[in-house]
Amino acid sequence: MPVTAKLSRKFHETLGDEIANELVDWFNQVDLTYRGDFRELNELNFARFDAKLEQRFAEADAKLERRLAQFDVRFEHLEARFDVKLAQLRTELIKWMFMFWIGTVAMMFFARSY
Repeated sequence: MPVTAKLSRKFHETLGDEIANELVDWFNQVDLTYRGDFRELNELNFARFDAKLEQRFAEADAKLERRLAQFDVRFEHLEARFDVKLAQLRTELIKWMFMFWIGTVAMMFFARSY
């Protein structure tokens, strides 16, 4: 919202209406010029800010992707170790179950013989 410059009556009396009005017009033109320059500078600064922000988001996204890829590799490694440990546990359980059943059958066999 432009502000129109006005001069006091004393300026008009001292300089005359024509010069005072020219001075007011000049102030208004300078104000419009500065407003346009300021708007242009503000738009340039915003464009730079927007570009930097976009670049930083892209960098953060790439960093997150790298970390997720590292996590996937670690998770796959842990999953493989878990599978190995689970297979070992299964083997141990089968071995103990077999020994239990052999012992049970042997006890039943010996119990029948007496």
